[in-house]
Amino acid sequence: MNNGIHWFLGVLCAIVFVVVAAHPALAQDAVKVDPQHYKVEVENAQVRVLRITYGPHEKSVMHGHPASVAVFLTDGQVKFTLPNGKTDERSWKAGQTMWVDAGKHLPENLSEKPLELLLVELKAKPTKTTAIKTK
Repeated sequence: MNNGIHWFLGVLCAIVFVVVAAHPALAQDAVKVDPQHYKVEVENAQVRVLRITYGPHEKSVMHGHPASVAVFLTDGQVKFTLPNGKTDERSWKAGQTMWVDAGKHLPENLSEKPLELLLVELKAKPTKTTAIKTK
């Protein structure tokens, strides 16, 4: 009986370890880990559109995005801290668009002004395409 309890506790500990170890990977979605700054505007099978807003000098937490297109609604200057500890500073002008490769980062608004952008996250390719009908 004692061996059965030890076996069960061992299996239970292993399951808990796997769930806890996997949790950080699951928690990388910006909307889930930082809802103060990330809001879903539109989502379907092809894209998820996020409205991203930061106040002056606000910072996020480490999170990831799939390949995306950014549409900047305000001028901005941001420092991105990468998982390896390196940093990358970038700036842009309102109205500018930019391709963004998939990856993880921790952004910080370096400006004295709020920043706002739309991020169009790309999902899997659609399985069926349909032509746009015109009149």
